[in-house]
Amino acid sequence: MIEKMNKYSFILLKDDTQSFLEKLQGIGLMDIKRSSKAVDEKSSEMIREAEELRTYIGWLKSGDFTKDPAYADILARHAAKSAEIAAREPWGEFDRTVIDRLEAAGYKTRFYCVPSKKFEEGWSSICPLQVVRNDGRNVWFVTVTGEGDASVPAAECDSPSGSAEQSRKELAGIQMELDARESELKEIQKSVPQLEREYRQKLSLAELYLAGATRESAAADTVDVMTGFAPVENEAEIDRELDAMGTFYLKEAARTTDKPPIKLRNNSFVKMFELFTDMYGRPEYDGFDPTPYISIFFLLFFAMCMGDCGYGLVLIAAGFLLKKVKSFADISPLVVTLGIGTTVIGFFFHTFFSVDMTSWSIIPDGVKSLMVPAKIAGYDGTMVVAIAVGIIHLCLAMIVKTVYATRNKGILNSLSIWGWTVLIVGGTVTGAVALAGVIDSGITKIIVVALGIASAACIFLLNDLKRNPLINIGAGLWETYNTATGLLGDVLSYLRIYALGLAGCMLGFAFNDLARMALGDGGFGWIPFVLIVLIGHTLNLAMAALGAFVHPLRLNFLEFFKNSGYEGTGHRYNPLKK
Repeated sequence: MIEKMNKYSFILLKDDTQSFLEKLQGIGLMDIKRSSKAVDEKSSEMIREAEELRTYIGWLKSGDFTKDPAYADILARHAAKSAEIAAREPWGEFDRTVIDRLEAAGYKTRFYCVPSKKFEEGWSSICPLQVVRNDGRNVWFVTVTGEGDASVPAAECDSPSGSAEQSRKELAGIQMELDARESELKEIQKSVPQLEREYRQKLSLAELYLAGATRESAAADTVDVMTGFAPVENEAEIDRELDAMGTFYLKEAARTTDKPPIKLRNNSFVKMFELFTDMYGRPEYDGFDPTPYISIFFLLFFAMCMGDCGYGLVLIAAGFLLKKVKSFADISPLVVTLGIGTTVIGFFFHTFFSVDMTSWSIIPDGVKSLMVPAKIAGYDGTMVVAIAVGIIHLCLAMIVKTVYATRNKGILNSLSIWGWTVLIVGGTVTGAVALAGVIDSGITKIIVVALGIASAACIFLLNDLKRNPLINIGAGLWETYNTATGLLGDVLSYLRIYALGLAGCMLGFAFNDLARMALGDGGFGWIPFVLIVLIGHTLNLAMAALGAFVHPLRLNFLEFFKNSGYEGTGHRYNPLKK
C-alpha cells in the first residue's frame, strides 16, 4: 500500500540551513529536496512578514496570550500592582499628608519590618514607637524622631507611597483592561483559519517572487528553498518538532503533480518482495502498489518452475544458513519462504529429487488423489495448470487496471478499459463455469452475447466520449488487433513455467539414471553413485533456481505490468536521518 504524504515548504537563510538540516536528521522522517534562490530587500521583508504572522497564529492557537505585547504589558502592570498591595497591606490605612506635615515640622518618620524574634519592647524607650502590625512572624512599626534623636538599631524599609485601598482600586482598573484584552484575543482566535490562509498566501507570494528573482541582484545574499515530504501518519510528531524549532514552513497534502517519494506499507510477508518492486521502479503516487500481487505470483511461479519437493527442502536449509552470514541475512527469510513454496508445490507435482512420488507405497491413495494428475483433458497436467494460473494472473491484472483507472480518471473516461475487462474476464469466468457444468449451453450463449454487446459498445463507440464516433470505431479496431495478438502471446508466455519445471525434472531424472547405472550391483559403485547424485542435483538446483528467479520476474514485469497499466516511474522515500 502506498502511504499518504504531506508536502512541507521551507525558506531558510544560508546561515540557518546547516543547523536546520541537522535537526531534520534527528527527526529522521523528512525526505528533502533543496535549491538556492536569490533574496533582496523586498523578498526579505515578505519572508519577515510571513514569519511574524506564523508566530502570531502559533500563540493564538495555543492560547498563550502572554506572547501578545499589549496583553503582556497589562499583565506586568497587574503583577506590579498586586505586589504593591502586598507591600502596603501591613501598614493599614493612613493619610500621607500627615507624615508630610511632620517632616515639614522637623520630625522624621521611619518605617521598619523585622522578624518577631528580633523585635525588642525596649526600643520604645529610645524614641516614640508605634507597632502597626504583628502577625507572629514579622513586626511592622514606625518611629518619629526629631533632629539629633537616636533611632532603633534595625534596618529601615521603604515607606509606602499610598494606602492599600488606593492600590486595590487601581488594580481593579487594570483587571478590567486585562479582561477586555483577553476577550478581544479570544475573538481574534475565531479568525485563525482566515489568518492561516493569509499566511499561506504570503508564503506563496514569497516563493513566487523568489522563483523570479535574479541572482545578479543579490549574488551574496541567498536563501535555501526546501521541499520536504513526510508520511501523514507522522504528521503530529513532525509538526511538533518543527514548531519547537520556530521554523518558517508551509504544509499541505501532497499531490501527484508534486512527485512525492513513495513509501510502501506492507505486512512482513509482502515486505520481503519489495526488492522486486524496486528492481522495476516504485509506483506513481496515484498508482497502486504491485508488491502484494508480486508476493503471491512470484512465489507461485518460482515454486512451479522448481517443481521439486526435495529442492524446496534444500532451499529452506540454505535460507536458515544464510541467516548466519551478515551480508545475506536480509534475504534469508525470502529464501526460506521460496523454499516452503517449492516444497508445497513440489508435493502437488509429486516430485522429490526428480523421483515420482506417486510410485511410493508409503503415501496413502487419498493423499495421492490431491496431486496434479499426469493428464487433464488429454493434456499434460502441469502444462494445463501453468496455462490456467497464467490466465488468472492476466485477468487479475486487467481487473487491477480497471479499478485504478476508474479511481483516477472516472468511469466515463475508462469505458474502453471496462469493455476489455468485461469481455475477457467475464468471458473467462463464464467459460470456466460452463466447463464445470454449472450452467447449460443455452444460458452460456445468452451471457456470452450480452458480454459481447456491452464490451463492443464500450470498445468501439464509447472509448472517448469527446471524440468523433467514426474515429472511436477506428481506434477500437486498432486496439482490438493489438489486444488479440498481444493477449495470445501473453498467455503462451506462461508455458515457460511448465517448460522450466519439465526441463529441471528431466535433467534430474537423467542424473538419477546415471547414478543407478554407476551403482551397478553394489560394491564400490556407491562412491560414483553418491558423487553423481550430489554434483548432478547441485548443478540442476542451481540452474533451476536461476531460471525460476528470472522467468517469474519476466511474467510479473512484462505480462502483469503491461496488462495492469503499471509504469513504475516513482522514486523511493529516502528520509534524511542519522
